[in-house]
Amino acid sequence: MTICPASAELGIWFRRVDVTDRDNLIPARWDSVHPSPLCTKLFNESGVSVSTIEHVMAGLVGCGIHNAIVEIDGPEVPILDGSAIEFVRGIMQRGVQRLDAAVRVIEVLETVEVTQGDAVARIAPSDMMRIEFHIDFKDEAIGRQSKLINMSNGSFARELSDSRTFCSQADVDSMRSQGLALGGNPGKNAVVFDGADVVSPGGLRHNDEPVRHKMLDAVGDLALAGAPLIGHYTGYRAGHSLTNALLRRLFATPGATRMVCYGPNEAKRLPGFGLHWDEIPSVA
Repeated sequence: MTICPASAELGIWFRRVDVTDRDNLIPARWDSVHPSPLCTKLFNESGVSVSTIEHVMAGLVGCGIHNAIVEIDGPEVPILDGSAIEFVRGIMQRGVQRLDAAVRVIEVLETVEVTQGDAVARIAPSDMMRIEFHIDFKDEAIGRQSKLINMSNGSFARELSDSRTFCSQADVDSMRSQGLALGGNPGKNAVVFDGADVVSPGGLRHNDEPVRHKMLDAVGDLALAGAPLIGHYTGYRAGHSLTNALLRRLFATPGATRMVCYGPNEAKRLPGFGLHWDEIPSVA
């Protein structure tokens, strides 16, 4: 997978370089998402897809990148260690090209909410992007966790980028009994919990790593707004599909958003602005 620079106002696109018989460009937008239970999956009008895009999208947002073409030679973005840290480190090692253009930003003007059972996703007006998340799991090692982060500047890299996806040992056992995930290593690609125990070697990177990863996912899914989104997102037991439903409701609600242009001073409020290498966590 290669992340290539793009011109101002293009936004973020995926290019399936292994597809040569039809349109292989896929827009990273909320209206290209098709339902998928465990990840975010995009399709274009020619039926070309790319899945598990949420971590690289979060990494792009966290580095302040609003325009890029992500070239990939298969249908799924590499899971790597289950976080966004390798994307962030790779982007910052190569450097970010600043464009001589104002940044188009979507500001939330009205509170919008969607629910599914006891899961809730909400976005409300704010002066900058804020992510708030609440989780409640049966596994004692996870339990109830809550966190709120102001996402301006380098907060994503410092606070969320190294937080890995997670699952229970029962989930792993169930998948393997069905012949799934046989080639993967949950201990390397995800944090595995078993009741009160952390099964994965090395333990947790943060005491509240699960809720941080849920926030990471939300950042990546909200990046599909098509431009930087300024609002206060709250998720309670929310997942990929509910966050996408929230974007669909937001853009279907008259007067709930407006597009504005941010110059250099206003852009300081955006995620990734002024991010420095020494703010990026080191991981084993």
